Amino acid sequence: MFFIMFDLCMAVTMLIFGVLFYKSKGKAARFLSGYNMRSEAERKKYNENEMCRAYGKRMMVMSLPFFIGVAIDFKFVGIGCLISWSVWLVMLILLLVDRHKRER
Repeated sequence: MFFIMFDLCMAVTMLIFGVLFYKSKGKAARFLSGYNMRSEAERKKYNENEMCRAYGKRMMVMSLPFFIGVAIDFKFVGIGCLISWSVWLVMLILLLVDRHKRER
């Protein structure tokens, strides 16, 4: 039961943050690491609204492995949690690689 609740809490948390970023109209950009450290002139180069929408979508997609993990945990306890965290970690690494390429 612990694994199901753990996956469900992560899924809901990621989904809520994703929706909040998506609907923030650019106001959530200050929570993006590194972006809030840039100068005002550098920040004007970015479309904050579009950036928040893109990160919001990505966060919502990153909640999907946890929902799938909940379904797997009903049948195979603990396996769904392991799979969901593994998939989420790969998605996080891909996000960081993509972000690194964009900032060059």
